[in-house]
Amino acid sequence: MKVEIMDTTLRDGEQTQGVSYTPQEKLHIAKLLLKDLNVDRIEVSSARVSAGEFEAIRGITEWASRKGMLRRVEVLGFIDGDISLDWIYNAGGRVNNLLCKGSLRHLEKQLRKTPEQHVAEIKEIIAKATARGMTVNIYLEDWSNGMIHSEDYVFYMLESLAGENISRFMLPDTLGVLNPAQTYDFCLKITERFPSMHVDFHAHNDYDLAVANVFSAVQAGVRGIHTTVNGLGERAGNAPLSSVIGVLNDQLGIETSVNEKEITSVSKIVETFSGIRIPVNKPVIGEYVFTQCSGIHADGDNKDNLYYNNLLPERFGRKRRYALGKQSGKATIKKNLEEFGMILSPDSLNKVTQRVIELGDKKENVTTEDLPFIIADVLGNEEINYRIFIKNYSLSLSYGLKPSANIQVEIDGKLYQETSSGDGQYDAFMKALRNIYDKLGKQYPTLKDYEVSIPPGGATDALVETVITWDFNGKEFRTKGLDADQTESAIKATERMLNIIENNDLNPANKQISYQQ
Repeated sequence: MKVEIMDTTLRDGEQTQGVSYTPQEKLHIAKLLLKDLNVDRIEVSSARVSAGEFEAIRGITEWASRKGMLRRVEVLGFIDGDISLDWIYNAGGRVNNLLCKGSLRHLEKQLRKTPEQHVAEIKEIIAKATARGMTVNIYLEDWSNGMIHSEDYVFYMLESLAGENISRFMLPDTLGVLNPAQTYDFCLKITERFPSMHVDFHAHNDYDLAVANVFSAVQAGVRGIHTTVNGLGERAGNAPLSSVIGVLNDQLGIETSVNEKEITSVSKIVETFSGIRIPVNKPVIGEYVFTQCSGIHADGDNKDNLYYNNLLPERFGRKRRYALGKQSGKATIKKNLEEFGMILSPDSLNKVTQRVIELGDKKENVTTEDLPFIIADVLGNEEINYRIFIKNYSLSLSYGLKPSANIQVEIDGKLYQETSSGDGQYDAFMKALRNIYDKLGKQYPTLKDYEVSIPPGGATDALVETVITWDFNGKEFRTKGLDADQTESAIKATERMLNIIENNDLNPANKQISYQQ
């Protein structure tokens, strides 16, 4: 059995508070969803939103038309005569997801119409859309409450429209009120009564049950599931694409068209465009979900992958990691040393493990990339040292002028100096540093992420921890700095990054070192 995935990141997902995509961002996400992820369909907008949205949708439909994907692009329309139809058609859309009322209460209180009037208006829109060569899907808004409080009305709607030119009937849990038992029961009633009808289920996550409800809906025989990247959406959001794919594949053995390996990269891009951070513990895509913290777990994995499950990180373009901190054991340290091709003697391993635990007790964030420096500190090994020093820097910030930086860097005992301006003090610093590296013909990494942590309480002298994620020749790594000043903390993280790449600490071939002290 195959289940269709309709992703509504660009419509329902954009209804997340504070999220608004530019036309270029919407087009880029649409391409990723259809080409890279290969979802079956995407819902990209609601009709009549704005002139800017119209242009954005026209850009998507023009691209999709050239690629033979136009019928995979859908737009939410309303029962308003020709207004929504004209908007969608003129924007290049050919699939109208028509918003109808799925509960008697919504119909009577909001539209103040009878079921017969509502059905007549829906049929009129379907006829108009069909005459234009458009496909129509039906959303039964508030369907879940309709099944709870006015089931007869829901079935009247379905029976009245079953013979119309409708491709899909889409059943939304608009207010996220269902539990898995209700979802299964309600969906099964519909799939058994209308076995030839293509039914989609659209979950919201108000009770944190969206993915569980998807599980039940598919068990009950629905043919399509609606998702959003990162679970974006109104209130508590929608069913996350990443979790839905994991559950369908692993728990139900359901086939989908989605390319799992692209899920993480698309999630990161949507995170960047939306400005909504992915929680670190979010299944499949969270930063920490493939990280083992306990030394016992690392030991079990060393012996026979005892703490693996079917959600293997490689499926999603990721790697398993082993966190360093107060719960680390020797097995954890060994797993991290594999990143560098390092081997420690039992005595040295004990010493390094103890130091990592001590740092964890002080609530310090220890990264894999810190290990060579911890080893050098604990064992006094001269092979791992600082070859690059940020000797001096002057950062200038003046009202009405771009920030500027004048820096002096020592590399292998030689001093280099450069100045630059930028959009901020750290940006100016980085541009000056890049000027030095460009003149020396040295490779320089790409900054991928920049995260600042300040303890709660609002003290102006609080220490700031800056963790920066870099990409160097396809290898991602993180460095951190700690200082009372945010920019200085970022500069410390940058200095550590420079020494990591200068010492080739990211290339195991260059670090086949056996410490026998």
